[in-house]
Amino acid sequence: MAKSQDSYNKKEQEKKRRKKNEDKLERKEQRKVDKARGGTKTLEEMFAYVDENGHLTSVKPDPAKKKTFSVDNIVLGASPRNQTPEEVTRRGIVKFFNDEKGYGFITDGESKESIFVHINNISGNIRENDRVTFEIEMGQKGPNAVNVRIGDV
Repeated sequence: MAKSQDSYNKKEQEKKRRKKNEDKLERKEQRKVDKARGGTKTLEEMFAYVDENGHLTSVKPDPAKKKTFSVDNIVLGASPRNQTPEEVTRRGIVKFFNDEKGYGFITDGESKESIFVHINNISGNIRENDRVTFEIEMGQKGPNAVNVRIGDV
């Protein structure tokens, strides 16, 4: 006995195509019925309103629930950040540093976060377990320590 060449996906696509055509014919028939009844919807029936919650509805909203807004309070785009300056200079301890490869990691004294440091951003020589001061700058892959100096924590 030969097996059917139609796969499950082909059968499903065929079902969808038939259903789409049936829906199209049904809409066409409904338009004919509407036209025979005396035309399309009235202008009032075609209106859509926005209620007090911002949802579309066919019912006119209650004017008592109307909210007023000042144009000055509307902010387009992202909301502004708080402009409180963070502490620029941080303190930490060198967790790892490889002189041959020219990079390492500093553990931030406040957040205990591990921060990448490159040899180009260091003034002087540093070794593991040195106490340093540094600034944080965002790099392509995350925070980087810059202006690294040996100092007390």
